[in-house]
Amino acid sequence: MANYAFIDGTNLYMGIAELGWHLGTRQFRIYLKEKFNVEKAFYYVGYVEERASVYQSIEGDGYIMGYKKTGPSPDNGIRGNVDALLTMHTILKLGNYDKAIIVTSDGDFDCLVEYLLGKDKLRRVLAPSWLKCSHLLKIVARGHLSYLEESRGKLEYHKK
Repeated sequence: MANYAFIDGTNLYMGIAELGWHLGTRQFRIYLKEKFNVEKAFYYVGYVEERASVYQSIEGDGYIMGYKKTGPSPDNGIRGNVDALLTMHTILKLGNYDKAIIVTSDGDFDCLVEYLLGKDKLRRVLAPSWLKCSHLLKIVARGHLSYLEESRGKLEYHKK
C-alpha cells in the first residue's frame, strides 16, 4: 500500500496566497508523490460553479476532487467548510493506505491528527506557513509537521 494525501483546498490556496505566491498544483502533486509516496491525493473544496474550470484543471493535475455544498457566509462571502468531509473520508479510507498526509493549517483537524497518530497512520501534516498554522496543530502534530513555504522553489507556479 502507498500513502494518501487529504488536502483542505481552500486553506491551502489561501495560506499560500497570503505568502504572496501561487502554488503550482502539478508541481505539488509531483512533490507529494516523490517526497511522500502519495498514490492518491484528495483535494477538498466548497463547490462554486463559476470555478468549475479551476477544479477541472486541478483534477487534470492528478487530484481526486471532493466537493462540499456552499452557502452564504456571515461576511457576505461564500462558505463551504470541508472539515467534516475530509475527516470522514480520511477515516473511511483508513484501510486503503499506509499513512496519511494531511494538508492544512486549520486547528479543527487536531482531533483527526491525534486519531491518526494513535493508529500509527499519520505520515505528515503539511501547513502552508509556520506563522498562520494553528497553535493546536503545532502541539498535536509536533514531529510530524512541515511547512510548504520552505519548499517554495519547488512548488511555486510560474506562467510559461
